[in-house]
Amino acid sequence: MDLRYATSPEHVRGMDTEELRRRFLVQDLFADDEARAVQTHHDRVVLVGVVPATRPVSLPTFAELRSAHFFERREAGVVNVGGPGTVTVDGETHTVDRGAFLYVGRGARDVVLASTEPTGSDGPAAFYLFSAPAHTSYPTTLVGPDGGTVRELGDALTSNRRTLRQVIHEGGVRSCQVVMGMTTLHPGSMWNTMPAHTHDRRTEVYLYVDVPDDARVVHLLGEPAETRHLLVANREAVVSPSWSVHSGVGTASYAFVWAMAGENQSFDDMDGHPITDLR
Repeated sequence: MDLRYATSPEHVRGMDTEELRRRFLVQDLFADDEARAVQTHHDRVVLVGVVPATRPVSLPTFAELRSAHFFERREAGVVNVGGPGTVTVDGETHTVDRGAFLYVGRGARDVVLASTEPTGSDGPAAFYLFSAPAHTSYPTTLVGPDGGTVRELGDALTSNRRTLRQVIHEGGVRSCQVVMGMTTLHPGSMWNTMPAHTHDRRTEVYLYVDVPDDARVVHLLGEPAETRHLLVANREAVVSPSWSVHSGVGTASYAFVWAMAGENQSFDDMDGHPITDLR
């Protein structure tokens, strides 16, 4: 587990590109047949990537959590961004195809992630877990690739027409803190989350997926009047503290998994910042 300590906006103003990437960009989270994790001290969020390429992978108990098992004091949203797979939670197996979400509540003990067709055209499953501390237990819940609350946002004229799926949220799958879903850009649209916003009560993480190998997403971060940028590749994530904008534009079609944790679960609890105000 890689540990990332909390940062302040004043600190970011003096960071060079290398330090920005080291603190906010999550690379190499997905590796064959192992569970890799990053913990940020912003809202105690943990990100985990698992690619069961040749064998099932059991979710370990990371020493840094000081817990008997991963979900002893935590919950998580799990989404599959690879080929078809399964997630077995305490002996109950759930089919988690590409684009499907599985909420796993506090108290789960044995979690095993596996690929159904590791050598198929879509390759092995690639599971992404977004975890936050939890104070109570909610039931494990599966939502299929087309499930959730669907919102059509943006406009083709501003190149940000997109379909947003809310899956784990206050009006959908119940959780303590985690709010999670996926956004897919329509053909010809490249901007996400515009106008940009912040939400001072939550940390948000974007995992960019379906980005072609020769493409990148230019992700904006930092204070609205002091923005910085990161060039982000496929299956890389960006941690956005509560004071940071999180918006970007790609050089080709892409999608992203968004996930939040913090003081509340109100999706629209945000402070908008028009593009004319960004610097």
